[in-house]
Amino acid sequence: MASSSGNSNSTSSSQLQNFGSEEEYLHQMSVMDQRKRKRKESNRESARRSRKRKQQHLDDLTAQVAQLSKDNNQILTSINFTTHHYLSIEADNSVLRAQMMELSQRLESLTQILSYINAPTVVYETDQCFEASGDHSFNNPLNLPYLNQPIMASPDIFEYY
Repeated sequence: MASSSGNSNSTSSSQLQNFGSEEEYLHQMSVMDQRKRKRKESNRESARRSRKRKQQHLDDLTAQVAQLSKDNNQILTSINFTTHHYLSIEADNSVLRAQMMELSQRLESLTQILSYINAPTVVYETDQCFEASGDHSFNNPLNLPYLNQPIMASPDIFEYY
């Protein structure tokens, strides 16, 4: 330790010789201390501003996360609503397709009935064959041969068991 204090004294004495007087030396040391203090204070202020910027950036990112989460929830709600609406419409379409098929089958059956009614028919009676008139409505009994047949009763009908 004595050697280190000796080195310190020798350094001080060499610096003292450069300044010429102890007063100049002390003044110079005071100026250097002030510069050090100013630099330290400037560094502290810079670090404080840096921490403040970092905190502000973190706060901005936190607010952005909250806003994006809110937007995401709104989008998910909208998707769920749209999906529900789509499935509802798809179910309605399935019902309408089934009804359309049923009505198409009914129309085909009615078209076949109309073509049968409007087609010329041949009616057989005894040994004669003739074409009936074009009027084939169900209201005209001449167009329904089974209505013109006599009803035959058998004697067995009145027997009691």
